[in-house]
Amino acid sequence: MAFNISAFKSRGLVYGGARPSLFEVILTPPAGLGLNPAALQKFIFTCKAAELPESTISNIEIPYFGRRIKVAGERSFADWSVTIMNDEDFGVRSMFEAWQNAINTIVSNVRLQSASTEQYKTIVEVTQFSKDGDILRTYQLVGAFPTAVAGIGLGWDTQNAIEEFTVNFSYDYWLPIIENASNKTAGQVTEFLGQTEAGPQSVL
Repeated sequence: MAFNISAFKSRGLVYGGARPSLFEVILTPPAGLGLNPAALQKFIFTCKAAELPESTISNIEIPYFGRRIKVAGERSFADWSVTIMNDEDFGVRSMFEAWQNAINTIVSNVRLQSASTEQYKTIVEVTQFSKDGDILRTYQLVGAFPTAVAGIGLGWDTQNAIEEFTVNFSYDYWLPIIENASNKTAGQVTEFLGQTEAGPQSVL
């Protein structure tokens, strides 16, 4: 293979590469839990780090006469986390603490009656933008709920810093939603539900 920079420019990162800083996370409030709507809006601006979700298909090893072949197993979805900047009103952190308390109360160790399985779960969306502001792809994390609200480190010797904490989510599965508004993704499928027919390019 010849090493040709012109070929790389025309066939590799044609659009200059996707940028990890161009993203947004939107949280749909679970119904009936009474979470603070102002904190939900503030979360959009204080969520400083996230990730596009991953999934794994396991393998099943089948032994035969001392050798093994591998066949595809089941798909699993790893937990997903965000990093949030903490403001002095503690609004966003308090929202996640209230959400967890509805699932399992701190003192009485019970779930609130208003928080049935489907009511404490929600949809979280993480969106990747292009450099010109178009939406390239949105991942919907379906059935998400917070499993861990991390601690915040304090120290007299910590200066010129803003407090941060992470929130870990478990969820049932994710779906990629591809926007046709961008010419970069034109022709791809708009949703992936198993039975959806793919366009010229595969969603995965």
